[in-house]
Amino acid sequence: MIGRIDGILAEKHAPQVLVDVGGIGYELDVSMQTFCLLPPLGEAVRLYTQLVVREDAHLLYGFAAREERAAFRQLVKIGGIGAKTALGILSAMSADELAQTIAQEDVKRLSSVPGIGKKTAERMVLELRGKLAPVASVAAAAGGNEDVFHTLIALGYSEREAQNAVKHLPPTGDVGEGVRLALKTLLK
Repeated sequence: MIGRIDGILAEKHAPQVLVDVGGIGYELDVSMQTFCLLPPLGEAVRLYTQLVVREDAHLLYGFAAREERAAFRQLVKIGGIGAKTALGILSAMSADELAQTIAQEDVKRLSSVPGIGKKTAERMVLELRGKLAPVASVAAAAGGNEDVFHTLIALGYSEREAQNAVKHLPPTGDVGEGVRLALKTLLK
């Protein structure tokens, strides 16, 4: 199983990206949530992955955060939801928004996602209830630096590492400066 890819972002054409890892180019399909977090071409990127094996293809899906990959894994376990549909759901809402939508049993919001009807939305609520934990509760521990916390998660740091890095940061309105200070703490 390929769990993570670290490399150089060589191409990006939504929803597909190409990551060069030691001279080998890996094609990955990503959600629009992840696509928007990608660095410019030629820069380092880390994506958490899920390999889906079909009769006719091996497909690799990439995610900026472990939570998004975990949500994808839960979604594809539901009957009637394949990998492409799961990626569409995670393009329409973040993993945190999905967890909140499931917790609120908001069938209307779920069925507004292209490819998801009312019956599928109801099945999602039934089967995912209690299986997706909102990331917001973890981010609350980050205090006034929630954006810095989420950026560190997107960069591949664990929730614990991100919490420890932002714990002593002064609240700042400048996310870039906060991330820079947090990275200094992490690299010590």
